[in-house]
Amino acid sequence: MNDFALILPEATLLVLACGVLLLDAFIGKRVPAATFWGAVVSCLVVLAQVASPGYMPEAAVFGFAGTLRVDVMGTVLKSFLLVLVVVSFFYAHEYFSKQRQEVQGEYYPLALFATLGMMVLVSANSLLTIYLGLELLSLSLYSLVALQRDSVTASEAAMKYFVLGALASGMLLYGMSMLYGVAGTLDLSELLIKVGNLEEQRLLLTFGLVFLVVGIAFKLGVVPFHMWLPDVYQGAATPVTQFIGTAPKLAAFGMAMRLLVDGLWGLSEHWQQMLIILSILSMGVGNLLAIAQRNFKRMLAYSTIAHMGFLLLGMLSATASGYAASMFYVTLYALMSMGAFGSIILLASARSEADELSDLAGLAKRSPWFAFILLILMFSMAGVPPFGGFWAKWFVLKEVIVADYVWLAGIAVMFSLVGAYYYLRIVKLMYFDEPETPYPVSATTDLKLVLSVNGLVVLVLGIVPSTLMSVCISATIPYLPW
Repeated sequence: MNDFALILPEATLLVLACGVLLLDAFIGKRVPAATFWGAVVSCLVVLAQVASPGYMPEAAVFGFAGTLRVDVMGTVLKSFLLVLVVVSFFYAHEYFSKQRQEVQGEYYPLALFATLGMMVLVSANSLLTIYLGLELLSLSLYSLVALQRDSVTASEAAMKYFVLGALASGMLLYGMSMLYGVAGTLDLSELLIKVGNLEEQRLLLTFGLVFLVVGIAFKLGVVPFHMWLPDVYQGAATPVTQFIGTAPKLAAFGMAMRLLVDGLWGLSEHWQQMLIILSILSMGVGNLLAIAQRNFKRMLAYSTIAHMGFLLLGMLSATASGYAASMFYVTLYALMSMGAFGSIILLASARSEADELSDLAGLAKRSPWFAFILLILMFSMAGVPPFGGFWAKWFVLKEVIVADYVWLAGIAVMFSLVGAYYYLRIVKLMYFDEPETPYPVSATTDLKLVLSVNGLVVLVLGIVPSTLMSVCISATIPYLPW
């Protein structure tokens, strides 16, 4: 029963997700809002369980023969991603209501099952559990991208995502089989100990590590495993793109921590070098190709690639403070990305997605307040002080310098300056170009409130970054001895 107490949030979410599925099947067509509110309440119930004092252990607790790990980092990541999922539901409800699409009922159960996969992923303490959580998350995301069956671009994006995702999963599984063959265990805690004692098998362990890093890189969307990301971001419906670009990034970070730190820290000198290469390529390719984009969602896709490169900077330091900096970065990035896609939903009409950069022209004249909110988000993504994105980049760059990679910090700053161009281009379009339509922006009160709070939270976290950073540091304190 103690084991089942550890998975109470996951078990609750599974039951509630099935309930939301039945709710949509019976009354969802007549009352679409019922499915939406059912999904929101489900996440809030699970969030209350995860955030309860009794579920926040002082030290790591293991269950189900060591395949499950409940610790502070996992609990914090679960809390963050549940909040992000709830906020994404409000954006999605506005979009589906405005577009009058029939697929909104399927969106919420699939998103809940994806959330369940994310929660399993960040609590995994076994290679097998990691693969289970990853596949539950991935299969749900493939289905979400393919929701719009009549859309050629959505179908193409779903097919690319599925094929490349299957390839990445196969590589990840192959790497796991290599580690199991050498170490004779799937348990990450045992693997951590055995890696240090298998000097003669170092080459085979490193070979398996390469395939694990490929799987992590694919989920994060870093170069050269980024091929799926621009097409999926552009082809999927905006709420689906928003969902893929936010909460799953936290889950991917959790997956990287479990595999590289909890299981393979003894090979850190090898995965540090791999992460350096992935980081440089991602920052370079992401920022340079984003400049050439004319579609806002595609530009944000390449922006994501660049940001994931920055995220890896904190991890490659292989220190507790570096992990905290990366957690701060991925959390703040998810908030910024959610607000950016929320702006697309705000501008969308019943006839168009409004995802071209030209659709942002003259937004300051149509809606001064929401132009200001998007300005906050763009300045934050560019790393302009005093917005949250500045501190996110500051913290990871500081860790890179402390780790004696000053040259790498210089490359990161250079690419950050390149990236500032396309973010400032958005501001120029909003404030200095004439709008294509003179009509003011119309949206429901719920969307206006959620988007406003989203943008202001990014601003507040820039003014008082210690609030979020202290939470991230408390989550990575157990890694101090390493």
